[in-house]
Parts: sequence; C-alpha cells; structure tokens
Amino acid sequence: MKKLAILGSTGSIGQSTLSIVEQFPDRYSVTSVACGRNVDQAFAQAVRWRPKLISIATEELACRLSARLHQAGIAGIDVVHGTEGTVAVSTHAEADFVVSAIVGVAGLEATHAAILAGKPVGLANKECMVAAGEILTAAARQCNVPILPIDSEHNAVHQCLRVGAHKEVKAIWLTASGGPFRKTPLADFAAITPAQALKHPTWVMGRRITIDSATMLNKGLEIIEACRLFDVSPSQVRVIVHPQSTVHSLVEYVDGSILAQISVTDMCLPILYALAYPERPASTLTFDLAALRHLEFEEPDFERFPCLRLAFEAADKGGAHTIALNAADEIAVEAFLDGRIPFMGIPRTIEKVLASTVEAHPTTIGQVLAADREARQRANAFVDS
Repeated sequence: MKKLAILGSTGSIGQSTLSIVEQFPDRYSVTSVACGRNVDQAFAQAVRWRPKLISIATEELACRLSARLHQAGIAGIDVVHGTEGTVAVSTHAEADFVVSAIVGVAGLEATHAAILAGKPVGLANKECMVAAGEILTAAARQCNVPILPIDSEHNAVHQCLRVGAHKEVKAIWLTASGGPFRKTPLADFAAITPAQALKHPTWVMGRRITIDSATMLNKGLEIIEACRLFDVSPSQVRVIVHPQSTVHSLVEYVDGSILAQISVTDMCLPILYALAYPERPASTLTFDLAALRHLEFEEPDFERFPCLRLAFEAADKGGAHTIALNAADEIAVEAFLDGRIPFMGIPRTIEKVLASTVEAHPTTIGQVLAADREARQRANAFVDS
C-alpha cells in the first residue's frame, strides 16, 4: 500500500489522482493533502479520504474547516495552513509518495522539502522545475530520490527513455497541439479576446495553462523542464506541432530510431504511470488505433508564437532568466485575462522583463523566490506603463 501526500488536491490533477486511489484501493491511500481556498471541497475530501493532515491557504480558512470537521464529529485530522502547512503535508512521516500539483511557484518549498525528506515526487507542476529545476534535481541526486513527471509530454518522454541509455539520445521531441490560433492569420492576433484564447481544441485545463497553450509559452516552459528533468541541453529539445494530440512526445536516438508514446488524452494515465513506476498496472484506459489514420506534424511558427523563441533564449541562459520567464508570463496572462493588455502584450511583457534581467544562478529556494518576486514587480511595472 503506497500512502500519498497530494499537493493541490482540489485541482484537476489532484482530483484525478484521487480518482486513481478510488480505482486502486488496494494499492493507494491518502495520508495528507494540501488544498487551496475552497473550504467546501477541502471538507468533502476530509470526509471521504480521512487524511491524517490537511492544509488550506489561510489561518482563517483553517479555523473554518476545523470547526466544520468538529461539528460533523470527525476527529483525527490535523488542520494546518499556509506554506508551513503545505511543507508539513509533503513531509508527513507516513507519506511514501508526493504528488506535486499546486499551480505556480506556490508549491516550490513543499516540493523541495519532500525531496530533502527522501520522498519520491510525481511532478505535475512545471513552474517548480522552470524556476528551481537546477536546485531540485541536485537535491534529488543527493538524496537519491526520483522525480517522476506527470505532465503528459514529459511523462511520454520518460517512458520512451526507458529503452535507451542517456548517451544514445539525440533529441527529445515535445509535441504541441498548436492551440486555438494555429491557423489564425497573424494580422488578427491583435483582436484576440480572452474568451477565444480560453477555448483549447484538445484539453480542458486551468485558465493560465490554457492561455499559455494559446501563446505556446506552455511548450516553452516544457522545454526548460525537459532540459532539467532529463539532463539535456536546449539544443537537444525540439518542438513539433501535432494538432491531434495522440502522440504525446518522441525520443530520437543516435542510430536514427524514433520512439513515440501514444495514448488517450486522459491525465489519469500519466498519473498512474508515476504512482506505479516501474510497474504498469492494468487499467480501463484504452486507445482507438483508428485515431492514427490521420496524423499531422508541422514546425512551429516563431513569428506567430514569439513566446517559444523567448523560452529557448531563457533556457540557454538558465537561472534568473527562467525564473523571470515564468514570473513575467504569470503576470502578463493575468493582465490579459483582466483586459489590461492585448494578447500580443503577453510576449511583449515577457521580452521586456527578460531584457532587464541580470544573469544569475540562485543556489537556494529563498533566492529563487526573491528573484521571482522581483521579476513580478518588473512585469507589473511594464504592464502598468
């Protein structure tokens, strides 16, 4: 029985993880969870899963949750809050595996603490790896702890890499749907609205990641994540647009072989893979091979998607530049959704922040978070100017 700590239990990845626990009650149980601000969902999860520890965003929300549990006659669940609470969830003594699915850098400290505590991590939070991947991977090597990717693309790469040695890898190919504007004339980009950008053709995701898919910054973050997870240079990572989203990623080997991972577009598959690794338990997920009768692959248009170019540039510099890329994007996406900047204002904001970033390589999580705050301040200043 593998006991799970789930960071971001009320989000889409967290809920999918819980659905897997439901399907495999003999394999998995829930020891601790970290929620956001939704007390109703946190209460429902506490009632259903009876974790030993549950963390919620603020002290006030923790008091409300504790009171509801007491009124319901539910005992034995400790309620904590904030960053310290999230760290307590990820390092719980009984946890055998940590699912890191809190959006943004909010889950960074807890993810780092889990690795230092010797907990294997299933990583669904690409921002952690983008902002502090150099630190997290060094800690994982030092503590001999696996970081198993849950993002569908990196999970696919991980599966393909199981058949070859690291020195035999020529290139990693990350597939991208191309988002909703793959064929939109460039002249029309200035008029793109948030409602249009939030209509992803393949996946149902959160607001920020959906906008990132529309700008292809999401794929840019994945380039950096791939470099750090798989110890390859940016020049070894390629992006290919694949609208059908059935081939999740590919690995090209030096002998000319290319291995692809193909499956349904259901996040339960990569989550289950990470939880069970190195096993492959039987599941109800199936793939219709007839869906492969029509496959398209095309090179990405860097003029249409300048965020992809900016991500490659940040990946080459690393350190403070990858932190700034992620921070600036988060601020710019929020500003676009609020109607304060146009769609193409997102890459313009990111480019300004990167141009004003001094090259540096933080060595502690505290330094990473400080660089993140500073980049956000500059991004906000550019948005407001």
